[in-house]
Amino acid sequence: MNRRGVWAVMLLMALLVVMPKAWGQRPPETHPVSATQNIVMSWDRSALPGDIDLWVPEVVLGYSADKSLKYGQLHLTCASSTDPRMGACPVTGIATIATGSAMIDVQATERRSGLRTNFSVKGWINRGMETRICGSYWLDPIRPPWIAIKDDCGGEPSIGTRAGLLIPVEEMSRLVAGHWDAELILALHDDLAGPTVATYRFTFDLTITDRNAVSIYFPAFHHVTPLVQLNAAYDPVSQNIGGRTALEMCLYDGLGSQAQYLGVTVRDRSGKPPGPSGYSLWHTDGGSDDTRRLDYTVTLDHNGAPVPMPNGVEQQLYGIDTALLRLVLLPGMSQPVFCVPTPITFDIPRVPISTQQAGTYFGELQVELRVPTVTP
Repeated sequence: MNRRGVWAVMLLMALLVVMPKAWGQRPPETHPVSATQNIVMSWDRSALPGDIDLWVPEVVLGYSADKSLKYGQLHLTCASSTDPRMGACPVTGIATIATGSAMIDVQATERRSGLRTNFSVKGWINRGMETRICGSYWLDPIRPPWIAIKDDCGGEPSIGTRAGLLIPVEEMSRLVAGHWDAELILALHDDLAGPTVATYRFTFDLTITDRNAVSIYFPAFHHVTPLVQLNAAYDPVSQNIGGRTALEMCLYDGLGSQAQYLGVTVRDRSGKPPGPSGYSLWHTDGGSDDTRRLDYTVTLDHNGAPVPMPNGVEQQLYGIDTALLRLVLLPGMSQPVFCVPTPITFDIPRVPISTQQAGTYFGELQVELRVPTVTP
């Protein structure tokens, strides 16, 4: 065999390999059928799941050589063009040509807090042909789902339609920690003025955690360590000193405020052994005798009930899933979240002024938050 003959054989073999992929098999006759799809997923925001495929690869909505069925112009619509509760997109087909995919707005609701956030579903359709006149049974251009006119190729009209739907990963990043519900309903039509020939319903049950964002938030000190004035006041009548100061504090569990409990520990970090109350302020002159120490107590307010906080002892706060919530924008986050308000109160019991050295007293506390490892 000469060189030309060898190349001819090799080319023929390559065509035999490539042709089935390029030409494919003719799609079977398919008629529209209504369907419901339940999407139940869980993930942590530190490891998003990637694009969520709803109809990928594409689902054939209808395909038939019977041109009276108008499957070559099938299109999808929403119940509302503005209300995203069941999906917002055009409510009627569009009789102009367009290319590319399009976005459908969907509203998600967090069960615990009622917080609402919209995300978008990416959708498209493309048309099927009766023959391979243009190289394949499925045409290359994809179009927005509500395009209601047939495609044409080589003088032949389209006789089928398939559709793709997915949620891009960047849309899923809009949802903060919590348990989210959402619904998307799409109606299928074969004519601009025709009735619905099939309905596709998608329900979403998404449990999202954000364990890397667990935090103790002080609204009055958004980006800095709190510096709290304890407001020790002198009473000239009784000649004693004491006072009370409350500081707003909010606990974010990274679970959508649905933790089984929150473990809170408060520690005295003044560097000296505290007095009998467990916490002490010390005179700034560096002395360590009793006249240079002001004792105080620490109490949390959890759901309206006082919780005394012994120094270094974890107190477990239950009823997180029913506690009052506060919407805040935590440092470093782009979406607001709900945290559990837990004000912290500092009490300096009144003591005779004669027992204390005049001057400034200073102390240091550390508040720790522990969240159970088990996700609700």
